[in-house]
Amino acid sequence: TTDILKSVLIIFVMGGPGSGKGTQCKYMATKYGLYHVGLGQLLRQEAQRGTQRGRQIHDFMLQGLLVPTGIILDMVSENMLSHPECQGFLIDGFPRELKQAQEFELIVGRAPNAVIVFDCSMETMVRRLLGRGKVEHRADDSESAIQRRLETHYTLCEPVLTFYQQKNLLRNILAEAAPENIFAKCCSVIESLQ
Repeated sequence: TTDILKSVLIIFVMGGPGSGKGTQCKYMATKYGLYHVGLGQLLRQEAQRGTQRGRQIHDFMLQGLLVPTGIILDMVSENMLSHPECQGFLIDGFPRELKQAQEFELIVGRAPNAVIVFDCSMETMVRRLLGRGKVEHRADDSESAIQRRLETHYTLCEPVLTFYQQKNLLRNILAEAAPENIFAKCCSVIESLQ
């Protein structure tokens, strides 16, 4: 049951593709003993499995489209529940649209403790993604897929940010700086919650 998720620390980490979410989450998870749920990574692993769900995910991602909310919520909650020993969770790249934010609260029975948002310019994100594409050879880091991902991100994120702004949960961090400066700001957010 999702009861164990009622008392643990849950932090959503949002920001465009290439804003540094994954990197900072790794640092925070290590320092605070939190479990990092990387939604993008979960989806990519599942897409490679060749299950029916995996094939669906693969098709959506190749087209630069969002994977449907039902699939995403199943994967996030399955992943969290398989780590009952955790002090808390950093969920990166979620929620991607308002419906996911609302349904998460229905399933878990509460809102996250905070939502960290990495603010980053379009140019910086495109530059980082193209650089990463050369190193990691990710199918979704091609220039045309990047443009689509950024557009999708901006269109769908606004209502999510407004939703959490109204609950006073947003913690904005300028993500243009050096990784260690960004990390220091992440730490002060987490420490303010403990």
